[in-house]
Amino acid sequence: MKMWTSEHVFDHPWETVTTAAMQKHPNPMNPSVVGVDVLDRHIDPSGKLHSRRLPSAEWGLPSIVKSISFTNMVSVDERLTYKPHPQDPEKTILTQEAIITVKGVSLSSYLEGLMASTVSSNAHKGREAMEWVIHKCRD
Repeated sequence: MKMWTSEHVFDHPWETVTTAAMQKHPNPMNPSVVGVDVLDRHIDPSGKLHSRRLPSAEWGLPSIVKSISFTNMVSVDERLTYKPHPQDPEKTILTQEAIITVKGVSLSSYLEGLMASTVSSNAHKGREAMEWVIHKCRD
């Protein structure tokens, strides 16, 4: 199991960023995500919105994974948390966490490292996509 985390500050208020997050796909920065299904959405007693979504994607597993058909042994569980910036209400903090697991192969640690690198690269594209959606909604 490999864990990956990242934090990013958007120069936009929380309401703007969360609205964009719900409209993020499809986008030209990550065309591999072809759809997103909402599995569960609720507001907890403290007022936090929880949305469990399942993306349908062809996001380019490393060729070694594809060539040896390990795709059914790869799991990526990602959590994105958007919070208003505590010092600046015109900014939003995004915290991303991913747990990558490759099971049943001797190269699992190596493959988990490759997957973590892919998740990191895709996270950058995801932040670009958020900016694209935000600017598209303003136009």
